[in-house]
Amino acid sequence: MGMNTINAGMVKNAFLAGAKALEAKKDWINELNVFPVPDGDTGTNMTLTIMAAAREVAELEAPTMAELARAISSGSLRGARGNSGVILSQLLRGFTKEIKGNDVLTTTILANAMVRGTETAYKAVMKPKEGTILTVAKGMADKALEMASRTDDIEVFAAEVVRHGDYVLNQTPEMLPVLKQAGVVDSGGQGLMQVIKGAFDSLTGKVGVVSVEGLSESGGGSRSIAGASRTDIDTADIKFGYCTEFIINLDQKFSEEKEREFKAYLESIGDSLVVVSDDELVKVHVHTNHPGLAFEKALTFGSLSRMKVDNMREEHQERVIQDAQRIAREQADKKALLETSEQSPKRKDYGFIAVSSGEGLSDIFTGIGADYLIEGGQTMNPSTEDMLKAIDKVNADNIFILPNNKNIIMAAQQAGDLTEDKHIIVIPSRTIPQGITALINFMPDLSPEDNLENMKSEMGNVKTVQVTYAVRTTNIDGIDIEEGDIMAIGDQGILAVGKETEDTALEALKSMLDGGSELITVYYGSGVTDDEAQALASKAKQLFPDKEIELQYGGQPIYYYLISAE
Repeated sequence: MGMNTINAGMVKNAFLAGAKALEAKKDWINELNVFPVPDGDTGTNMTLTIMAAAREVAELEAPTMAELARAISSGSLRGARGNSGVILSQLLRGFTKEIKGNDVLTTTILANAMVRGTETAYKAVMKPKEGTILTVAKGMADKALEMASRTDDIEVFAAEVVRHGDYVLNQTPEMLPVLKQAGVVDSGGQGLMQVIKGAFDSLTGKVGVVSVEGLSESGGGSRSIAGASRTDIDTADIKFGYCTEFIINLDQKFSEEKEREFKAYLESIGDSLVVVSDDELVKVHVHTNHPGLAFEKALTFGSLSRMKVDNMREEHQERVIQDAQRIAREQADKKALLETSEQSPKRKDYGFIAVSSGEGLSDIFTGIGADYLIEGGQTMNPSTEDMLKAIDKVNADNIFILPNNKNIIMAAQQAGDLTEDKHIIVIPSRTIPQGITALINFMPDLSPEDNLENMKSEMGNVKTVQVTYAVRTTNIDGIDIEEGDIMAIGDQGILAVGKETEDTALEALKSMLDGGSELITVYYGSGVTDDEAQALASKAKQLFPDKEIELQYGGQPIYYYLISAE
């Protein structure tokens, strides 16, 4: 006897199983990315997106189909990261709109839901490209309609849909030459297939009930720092009552001397100390009777996030905890470089949000008028929820968002669609230099629509080179690239590949420059010394004596240099 209907409980477990199946393969999906840059990657972005929904779904006990649909749609929309994550969230959004009014699902309802999901996702993409996750989704939706007319058995239906999905996925290299050249299938399509297969395994009994504990945070963010497990800390003799944990987002160099002084201070007010740092973050764990003092000292090095205070004596002293957190928030607000709506109660006509990565770049955006910065970029694509939180902080009627990365534009647009009380204008800046140029050319006397056109027009005069390293060996556009090679990537593709950073950057400049370019701006990253940057600028002046050369500290990770010509 076949299975002709599935209820909300079965759909819930199938969705969680699909999310878990994607998470299990995210690193493998990342490796399918054709371009060998060290970016956020498709598998990671899709996993972070679906896990945001999975955590909401996992909290539902005996949900109705409507409650389940709401959790899947809302969670994935707000958690969407990167283009692949946004497209996945739109597939889920359309699918859930179709199922939410039903107590049980049949093959016909499932087929209609897949069609609606595909249509919703296609509409969300400005210029849909075949050979991608969209093609795989459409192929399965078409097969679903065909199978729904032939069978009521959901297992037979699903097996054929999955089989056809794999077939379409394997055809993607024939649709996109770059995939065929690299010898891989589309990574987004592969990610979607992992979700569908995981859900199917749940429906056929290959996967049992997926518990909340079976779902991880999938990193929860783009960076993590290892710290000590709390189970490793002896709390038998509790002298200091509050387990205090937080992360410092550094705005200055955290030298060994500063680290020693910071540790000494924390040891003077507590014990069980763990301090782990890298170039951008410091993870802190300390037991103390004065969490607020620990927060205040930490704020001298940067802003705080992920603050957590637990009363280890298990006494009800909520006021102390709240006061400690309040002190940290108040101090962080005073230290913030940007005005928020709390600091600037008068509502403005215009506000600006920029995505930035690197102390120097953030200072530049702040200096030219950005009201709020979202930390992110190539290695850390902000989610739609990150965008919504930023929008909430900017007290303005019209808010311009500068994504400054092609993989963040769709998340910004999605946040704009979800905002009702403010007018959101997304400037489609694909690089940091484009975003800087766009913001410089904002004119307060123009309307939002005219500013959008003017800023886009000015961005069109900017050429960008991004210099980084290859994370895998491949061939792009006939260029052989070995893992570890230095790559200079222009607006339309790779301009130069070499073994030395400076030589590769200069070679790219030769390829990029034309008679119309007058100003070259070099933003050097956190991995480049001042002397190295000065040497590159000096050689650029020798090669191009008729051009004006500007050197700026960007502090960006991953990219040795961002170079613009206009």
